[in-house]
Amino acid sequence: MEPKVLCQKIMLLGEGPLWHPIEKCLYWVDIIAATLYRLNHDKSIDKFAMPSEIGSVGWRTKGGLIGALKDRFVTIDTITGTIQNIALPIRSIKNVMFNDGKCDRQGRFWAGTKDKAEQKPIGSLYCLDKGNVTEMLSGFTVSNGIAWNLDNSLMYICDSPARQIYQYEFDPVQRRLGKMQIFAQVPKEEGFPDGLTVDSQGYLWSCHWDGWQITRYTPIGEIDAIIPMPIPRPTSCCFGGPDLTTLYVTSASINLTAAQLADAPKSGMIFAIETDIKGLAEPSYLG
Repeated sequence: MEPKVLCQKIMLLGEGPLWHPIEKCLYWVDIIAATLYRLNHDKSIDKFAMPSEIGSVGWRTKGGLIGALKDRFVTIDTITGTIQNIALPIRSIKNVMFNDGKCDRQGRFWAGTKDKAEQKPIGSLYCLDKGNVTEMLSGFTVSNGIAWNLDNSLMYICDSPARQIYQYEFDPVQRRLGKMQIFAQVPKEEGFPDGLTVDSQGYLWSCHWDGWQITRYTPIGEIDAIIPMPIPRPTSCCFGGPDLTTLYVTSASINLTAAQLADAPKSGMIFAIETDIKGLAEPSYLG
């Protein structure tokens, strides 16, 4: 499974890759540059300027995207670029911003917040359900990497500075989170857990910020495979392509020194890894 450059444009903080199962194109964001990107069938790239940092997006059944900007949930019209506010749940909370987010299979959009300074456990996890926002969890320093197992009985989420991936018991009908346990602890030399995705076999894929790798975990948290990356900061991944066997990977170049960039000149680029493993189509937001 060899990583190949898909887009040579350098992102400061590339994140949130989303393969749109209807449009058959790849979206991602550059959080710091406040920009949404789309890679089209013909390899052309569209970009949409956002009014603030953008942490993540999901696709909407009604068309366009749902997104988590710095302090709000919005809809994004991907034809006109028009943005409309849905909710501003953290507008009055200081020193936090939205980060990673993803739709569940019931049509809700989940997004976590992080301490801007990445020092204090003041971040939370929110659920947007048909326009209504509920705070579901708290105590994160940098909330990251949301995903669900195959039967929806578990939800995965990271707190990156703690180097831990958690699993919570999940009731998809009642939208409840239950008992938590540590799914994986990432060793210091392997960086910090960042974006997550689950494949059709129920295995969890995790990007390692400052770890130069992606790890595939079994459903019980054992390491199944490690994919070395040519960059230190892979940030997130998703499956896509015609048969959902291509793993798309975003990366970051932010705060790397000149020497680090010389060692890893592809930092900030978007990668594609051809696998023999089928992923899952991302669900949509129903609101």
